Amino acid sequence: MVKQRTLKSITRAVGVGIHSGQKVELTLRPAPPDTGLVFRRVDLAQPVDIPVRTDTVCDTRMATTISPKGDPSGPKVQTIEHLLSACAGLGLDNLYVDISADEVPILDGSAASFVYLLQSAGIELQDAPKKFLRVKKPVEVRQGEGKRLMWAKLEPHHGYTLSFQIEFDNAAVAATGQQYVFDMGSGQYKREIARARTFGMASDIDLMRSRGLTLGGSMDNAIVVDDYKVLNADGLRYDDEFVKHKILDAIGDMQVVGHPLLAAYTSFKGGHALNNKLLRALLADPEAYEFVSFDDERAAPAGFAELAPAW
Repeated sequence: MVKQRTLKSITRAVGVGIHSGQKVELTLRPAPPDTGLVFRRVDLAQPVDIPVRTDTVCDTRMATTISPKGDPSGPKVQTIEHLLSACAGLGLDNLYVDISADEVPILDGSAASFVYLLQSAGIELQDAPKKFLRVKKPVEVRQGEGKRLMWAKLEPHHGYTLSFQIEFDNAAVAATGQQYVFDMGSGQYKREIARARTFGMASDIDLMRSRGLTLGGSMDNAIVVDDYKVLNADGLRYDDEFVKHKILDAIGDMQVVGHPLLAAYTSFKGGHALNNKLLRALLADPEAYEFVSFDDERAAPAGFAELAPAW
């Protein structure tokens, strides 16, 4: 049987939110089977639980943000996608995340620190079948026209692959790889995807800060580029780090559905908003998906039953 997974022990992290600039503490705790991923705002007078689900997403403008029942005026947790990406990369199904502010810490701007934290706590198999969401027919969402066109789609696939193509009007970004395909069953998430950092244009930083955004951003937790080059002294971690970070984000955004996918995901210039629209379109059509488990591990897609090796 392909089993559900949680943590063996509690682990903690402290950092700052990239948008709020606030100090925030995370406590990651094991959770029983079928709990899913649940954030708990422990800084509030009455702690509030916010389950990670497609319908609890309330904002996707700069990051993926959730609130109870998706209420934009309710308590929030924002910038959840990097932690969710790490959970997906390690196959974690059940986790409580106690958080002391309204934004997940950015740490180094990638998912690598979260992977390290989770693996340091240990991954435990649970005596319950892992439930996959299997896509049965193609679902696609599109937005814009001409140079503004972007789209994302899910298609049936016995496994989980992600293909992403970027197109930025920036010489520094254009000089790197623009397209990448990643197979979640390859066991290479930590090596090929997890270390890819978030990025931004130097020309946008002052404008964003004037709007109360990226207050915690720095070259310690993001790639910054001007019109011609990467400004970080240590350069890029991958030759195609920009498109790999978009895949890292997409993995986290797709994990919002609450189950690992069996699908082929493809996107052209998409982002958090389009990813959430794609999941909502999928769930709106009962004939487009089904939930499956594997009593026989040999029937599961290659690589889905094995635990990721430790660092």
